[in-house]
This record gives sequence, structure tokens and C-alpha cells, in this order.
Amino acid sequence: MVSPSDPKSKIRSMKPLGIQLFECVRGSPLSFRSCQALVLVLTFLSYASYHATRKTTSIVKSVLDPKTANLGTLHWPSHLYLQHLQGSESNRTALYSGWAPFNADDGTALLGEIDLAFLGVYAIGMFFAGHLGDRVDLRILLTIGMLGTGLFTAAFGAGNWLNIHNFYYFLVVQMMAGLFQSSGWPSVVAVVGNWFGKSKRRGLIMGIWNAHTSVGNISGSLIAAAMLKFGWSWSFAVPGMMIAVVGLAVFLFLPVGPEVIGIGEDLHEKDAEKDDMGAPLLEGRPDAKEKAVGFIQAWRIPGVAPFALCLFFCKLVAYTFLYWLPFYISHTAIGGEYLSDSAAGALSTLFDVGGVVGGILAGHISDRLDARALTAASFTFSAIPALFFYRIYGSVSLYWDIALMFITGMLVNGPYALITTAVSADLGTHSSLNGNSRALATVTAIIDGTGSIGAAVGPLLTGYISAKSWSGVFTMLMASALVAGLLLSRLVMAEVAAKIDSHPRDDAASDLPVSSIEEL
Repeated sequence: MVSPSDPKSKIRSMKPLGIQLFECVRGSPLSFRSCQALVLVLTFLSYASYHATRKTTSIVKSVLDPKTANLGTLHWPSHLYLQHLQGSESNRTALYSGWAPFNADDGTALLGEIDLAFLGVYAIGMFFAGHLGDRVDLRILLTIGMLGTGLFTAAFGAGNWLNIHNFYYFLVVQMMAGLFQSSGWPSVVAVVGNWFGKSKRRGLIMGIWNAHTSVGNISGSLIAAAMLKFGWSWSFAVPGMMIAVVGLAVFLFLPVGPEVIGIGEDLHEKDAEKDDMGAPLLEGRPDAKEKAVGFIQAWRIPGVAPFALCLFFCKLVAYTFLYWLPFYISHTAIGGEYLSDSAAGALSTLFDVGGVVGGILAGHISDRLDARALTAASFTFSAIPALFFYRIYGSVSLYWDIALMFITGMLVNGPYALITTAVSADLGTHSSLNGNSRALATVTAIIDGTGSIGAAVGPLLTGYISAKSWSGVFTMLMASALVAGLLLSRLVMAEVAAKIDSHPRDDAASDLPVSSIEEL
């Protein structure tokens, strides 16, 4: 009989209720591989649902503020715009509708402030969530974040049903939604990190897994666009209900680590011999008490600061597209015609499709080169001409828009996906931590939290700059991509130097990112 003080008894009590029930009915415990698959599916769905709720606002912008429909058309000959207005009765009607207070002259700026409120609180909350993530049950933290996100996402849409026109209501609701959303990323990365090891294919694996961001954006866009015909409130309510349901599934079934389900160390070692993925990423010392890494100590880990600052500018670009691309498409003549709000929202998903490809490609290339910084910098520099060509030629025809949007999404989201997944996991288990396993959530929160500040700045500036010129917006995005690449220049040079010094010796066993980070 196991005593209450026995560690195994504690492990048993930490098992999610759904897994306990499933094992009771099945009559045998879940295997290590089954748990890995369960973790991948649940964390994928959970963060996809986060992004689905986050994407809704960008789809509804044009409904809340249709009077700014001339934005983005100022660089076109006036007869194209006037011809469109004369030929589209529905669009003329939409120009004089909307939802107060967003349909006033300053509506675009107010929408930018809403984005800032959400992303600002999200960025600040990320740092605290990472601190909590290394100290509390990640399953509970993630569940609370998802339920809270669902509640306040639906509350934004309820403003329509309740006939609320107070700007501060929507501002506070978005701030609360951002606070609850901040718990998501540190939690899911830490959980996946607990189950998947230091494989040479980590970048590819996490690149594929990181498709949840684009899948969430795509599903959120399609759902929100489809719900517009029933009223914009449903565009918020449906994603809010969806994330709440997934949150309950996380509470019932998500094992945060192998120790929670009682898998012994011998099984880890056996799986590790078969496949590097079998070894837990945060392989700690079971007999040693580890102290969670502090905020300042995590910042001092080699490579954290440059990658965090790089992500600031990468997310500035990515989130400007996330929040404003449907708005830009619907208010820009493509082949001389304007798309409806729903069609623009659906078309914008191609940017995220490109993002899926970009994330997987960046992860695979970084694995093959064993050089995270070089890969990320190459993508960011390549994004500059892609942004330029999309702005100039994306409106020539629908086919040009689709092709250039896909390429831009691939190059913009590639480094963003790489830094927030593989790079964060690499640095969270850096050799300078001397085997301390309680740093991953904190490091992830620092990197993504810093990036989220940029994510807040980009959409805010876009709200003001777009009122004068969309060309100014794209200039800002190209400059941001340039700075992002330059911030990694020192790491890139160190990686290249390390490759030259080690050639032709195989250096695959070195700590990632490549030994250049160790030498800085």
C-alpha cells in the first residue's frame, strides 16, 4: 500500500481526471507515445483556438468602421473608386452604417487603440505568466486562461446584443482578454518541452506543431467571416465558445509532463535509445531540488536578449498583417474591383497558409544548417522585397495578390515561428543553466513577451499611418524587417565562424542554438 507521503501517491493525485477515467475503463495506463500524441493534439488545438479568438477583431473591423472605406484607395485614380461606389449599392449603404463609436471620423484610430489595449496587456501579462508557469500547475494555468479568453471574447460581441456604444467598455473587455490570453504561449511551449527531447529535428517538429498559429488564424477568419451575416456579435461569440470547450478538454486530459502520469526514468531511457524524441526536453535530476530561474537570470542567458529584440520587430510585422490585412484587402482595389468584408477575410487566410509553410521550412533549414540565427535573419531580410512587391503589384489582379500574399506570409511568419518555438526551447534548456529544468516557461515568456510589445506597437501605428497612406505602413514594415535581421547579425557572424572552425568536423551534438551563443 502506498503511503500519502509517497511521491507516487502525489503523482497519482496530479493526473488529469479524464486520463484517470480512461485508464480505469481501459484497465491499463497510457503509453509514453500515446501521451506524446495527446499532448501534441491538445496543445495544438488550445493555441489554435487562442489565435482564432484573436483573429476575429481584424475581420470585424470593416463592419465596425465602414466609413473609412476610402483608406487604402487614395493612391488609385479617383475614377476607379467612384465607379465602384456607383456600381455597388450595398457598399454605398455600408459607408453610412457601422457601430458607434468606431464609425466616427476617428474610428480607425480607436480600433488601433483597441488593438494596443489587447496586445499591451498581453505583453505585460506574458512576463508574469512565464514566472507563474515555472511554479504552478501548467494545466490549471492554461485552463483558466482559455476559459477567461472565451468569456471576454464573447463579451466583446455582447456589446452588439446589449446595444453598448461606450468605447471604454470595449477597451476594458479587450484588456481582460489580453490578460487571460497571456497564459497560453508559455504554458503550451513548456508542456511540449516536457515531452519532446533534444532531437536534431526539433526545429522541424516544432515548425510543424507551430502551424497551430496559422490554423487558428485561418479558422478564426473563416468562422468570423461566415458569422457576419448573422451579426458581428456572433463573430466573437462562436470562437469564444470554442476556446472554452477546448479549455475544458485541456483540464480533463492534458498531462503536463511524464512525471504526472507516473512514467519511470527507465522508460525515458529506453525510449531515448530508440529515438532522440523520447527523452524529455527538460531532463532534470530527480533527486535534486531545482529552484525556478529568476527573471533577470533568464535575461542573462546568452542569446535571449538578441532573439527577444528581433522578435519585437518580427511580431510587429506579423501582427500588423494579423489585425489589418483583411481591412487592407477590403479597402484596396484588386484588379479594379473591391471585395466584400467576408471575401477579404477569407482571402487573407492565404497569408497564414504561407505562414504554415514558412514555419516548417524555417525549422527544417535551421536543423540542417544547425544555425537558428542565420536562418531567422535570412528570412527577415528576404521579407523586405516581398513586402515591397506585395504593396506595388498585389493589386494588379487576384492571382498576383494570392501569389505575393502567400510568399510574404511565408517569409514574415518563418522567423516568427522559429524564434517562438525551437529557439525558445533551445535557450530554455541552455547549458549555462547547469541542467535546471525550471526555466523554459520564463525564457519563453521573455522572448514572446518582448515580441508582443512589438505586436502591440505595429497595429497601433498602422491605425494612424493608414489614415494618410498605406505606402507609409509598408515602409514601416520593411524597416522593421531590416532591423530584425540586423539585431541577429552578431549571432549570425558567430554561427558562420563556428561552422568554418568546425569544418569538416561534425558538430551536431553541440548545444543549440549553435555554439556561437555559448561563446558570446
